[in-house]
Amino acid sequence: MIQESENAHGLIDRARFVLFDFDGPICRLFAGHKAERVAGDLVEWLEGRGLHGLLSEVERDSLDPHVVLRAVDRRHPGSDLVAELEERLTQEELRAVPSAMPTAYADPLIRTWSAVGSGLAIATNNSPRVVREYLAGRGLLECFAPHVYGRTQDLHLLKPDPHCLVRALNAMGAAPAAALMIGDAPSDLAAARSVKVPFLGYARNEQKKKLLLDAGADVVVTSLDSVLRVLRRGA
Repeated sequence: MIQESENAHGLIDRARFVLFDFDGPICRLFAGHKAERVAGDLVEWLEGRGLHGLLSEVERDSLDPHVVLRAVDRRHPGSDLVAELEERLTQEELRAVPSAMPTAYADPLIRTWSAVGSGLAIATNNSPRVVREYLAGRGLLECFAPHVYGRTQDLHLLKPDPHCLVRALNAMGAAPAAALMIGDAPSDLAAARSVKVPFLGYARNEQKKKLLLDAGADVVVTSLDSVLRVLRRGA
């Protein structure tokens, strides 16, 4: 859309470093290996260990594996249980990689931004092992390496905590004002705002767009094509 391009123009022109969220702006990780099923499997695994009461009904029914993981970490931070659950989620994410759906225009956008000399990094709540495997399979890892920052076993540092953004900025020697975060969730926006990194929202549907706008995002695009066209125009 023309309006999207115009709104994004200033953000893109000023960005010398670009921090991408992974699941959303780069691909739909669980397009063929459903996140709902993964969350259900994690809940069943906990119940099989006699830990049914560890989760609230809302958490059990959330259909979001990260909700399950965070809930367990809140009650047993730093425990072997959390470490094992996190590893189980990582293995499920790895199984999802072959059927992940690339986000339209993400690959050429990444290659173009890399070609014009911008510093690129991943700042995600997914496992960095998963991100590297996906990027390598698409021939994109060299555009980011070594700057892939994802989930650790310190789960309280997941976004909206800005930990992974700060790691990326520090490693690249990037001032927050010279960077741009591209994310598809309010937690991405909150993390970026907390360290004063400009934010560009990506929403693949109207529901996600509304969530970002309601959270206070100033610029939200519904296709990365509009970002790519702005970038190519200025290259």
